[in-house]
Amino acid sequence: MTYFLGMEVHQSDRGIFISQHSFALKILDKFCMHNCKAVSTPVAQGEKLTSSGDQQRVDERHYRSLVGCLLYLTATRPDIMFGVSLLSRFMHCCNEAHLKAAKRVLRYIKGTASFGVMFESGNQLKLEGYSDSDWAGSLDDMKRIPSTRSSLFGFMNAISVLI
Repeated sequence: MTYFLGMEVHQSDRGIFISQHSFALKILDKFCMHNCKAVSTPVAQGEKLTSSGDQQRVDERHYRSLVGCLLYLTATRPDIMFGVSLLSRFMHCCNEAHLKAAKRVLRYIKGTASFGVMFESGNQLKLEGYSDSDWAGSLDDMKRIPSTRSSLFGFMNAISVLI
């Protein structure tokens, strides 16, 4: 095993597997979630977060640190990208609902800490792109939430796998 920028790189005849297993465990320890119960999805179905509301505010430094750690983890975890992107919209106005949603991502990581991306050897190089949109999905401004997925050299085609 080799480390590069905190990422664990495993090279074999099948290809290259990159994960941040150690970093995922450190995040769980840092935010006192190492004994939490794992969940099967990073975001609750139908969850809509908003910057307004009567929820109690939380410590912005704590929330920003948590979201920052999760953002770094997305380098090898495309499965949490949407949830972390959603959480990053509320860095300036974080409240209990946002922190609860962030802790849900941590609970998901608890059960999937060893996930990463696999670059299989011998894959054909191709560029693909997909797009989708959620009309009026943002409760704050009723704007659409665009969703795109691009793949270059098979990177995003790599599905998070358990090593």
